[in-house]
Amino acid sequence: MLSLKRLNQDKTIFIFIALYWPGFYTFEENTSNLEFLAQFLDFILHIDKHLETIISSYQTWTYLILFLIIFAETGFVVTPFLPGDSLLFAMGALIAGENTGLSIWIMLFILIIAAVTGNMLNYKLGSILGVAVFKPGNRILKLEYYNQSHMFFEKHGGKAIIFSRFLPIFRTIAPFVAGVAKMPFGRFSFFNIIGGVAWITSLLMAGYLLGQIPVVKKNFDIVIIVIAVVTFFPAIFAVVKSKFVKKKVTED
Repeated sequence: MLSLKRLNQDKTIFIFIALYWPGFYTFEENTSNLEFLAQFLDFILHIDKHLETIISSYQTWTYLILFLIIFAETGFVVTPFLPGDSLLFAMGALIAGENTGLSIWIMLFILIIAAVTGNMLNYKLGSILGVAVFKPGNRILKLEYYNQSHMFFEKHGGKAIIFSRFLPIFRTIAPFVAGVAKMPFGRFSFFNIIGGVAWITSLLMAGYLLGQIPVVKKNFDIVIIVIAVVTFFPAIFAVVKSKFVKKKVTED
């Protein structure tokens, strides 16, 4: 018989998979949307605690788990809302402050590989599936996300692949849009590698270097919220602006 502790450990890793792996949008049978939202918010606000549970339960397997999470976020266009920035910062802080047995350098290398290969998969999916997967009534693959990412891509060109790494929603949609637009794979790969290295290194090392400063450690939940709000704000602003402009054009 499984112990209660083991069940709680398994539930934590299952929540991670449910939140990050496409298709697992209801991770508990008969869970309502409100309950799911509550669990999702709890996960975000206490991401360091959930990571601690995974590290203590799975030790070096944590490398693989984090690889799959980052790969899923960057590799599948159906996961544009996931808080990878908070996850990277929290993991860096935990490796710096706890006797985790994990190496920051190994984690850095593995997650860079995950981010780069994930984007490559997303690019290939875009080149195969095309824009048709984005529909006006789709709750996840919203047409507004595609339109805003396409405008961002048109404005910044290949550099959009780098910039989008630091913008939730855009970072998942941008490589897909690059694939739809048939951007040369060599050119895409160049910007993809630069962006992947910059994104993973900056946030993981920021957590590693800053996460154990007393004031940051004491207010870690607030720091995570600030990171989430700051990184999501440009995407939210772009969508709201798009709706406002569309409404104004319709009225005129």
